[in-house]
Amino acid sequence: MLQTWVVAPTCLPHVLRRCPCGAPRSRPSGAFRVNAHHKLLDAWLLVLCDSCGRTAKLSVLERANVRSIPADLLDRLHANDVGLIAELLQDPVVRRRNRVALDWAGAWRLDTGDPAPSDADADVLDVTVRFAARIPVRPARLIAEGCALSRAEVGRLIEEGSLVSAVRLTGTVSDDFTFTLKR
Repeated sequence: MLQTWVVAPTCLPHVLRRCPCGAPRSRPSGAFRVNAHHKLLDAWLLVLCDSCGRTAKLSVLERANVRSIPADLLDRLHANDVGLIAELLQDPVVRRRNRVALDWAGAWRLDTGDPAPSDADADVLDVTVRFAARIPVRPARLIAEGCALSRAEVGRLIEEGSLVSAVRLTGTVSDDFTFTLKR
């Protein structure tokens, strides 16, 4: 029987960015700052240091012509849309431009659904893991959490060949994958 598990975000991730106070992490404040220079616009996502609370700006738009910006994007910036914040934090161009990375620790959950009573006794378990957002997670950790196994047990199953997948189960993934567990 094929099961579908979903890795879903529970909140916005922390931003890995060193503050002058020395703290390595910041959290999104939930607000944007938009500044106009005649016909040019700048927009920043504001983040707050976890330690001292200092505000820093992550560049979203730089000297963009007002006419080139879609009206709905401008409305979302002015409304401090949380969905837009999540989209921009996921955008690799924004992260690269601002030299930041994301820390997803404690910001996601694994939904395994309710297994059917016959699934508990099945000899073969086929699972498709879907990602609602690009959250980098170790597949072995997901399998251990979803199947109520220890990580050492998952490692042993991989070595034995009882746990197989087209992706490397010992690395980190953020894209959908499938695996098969033979009991």
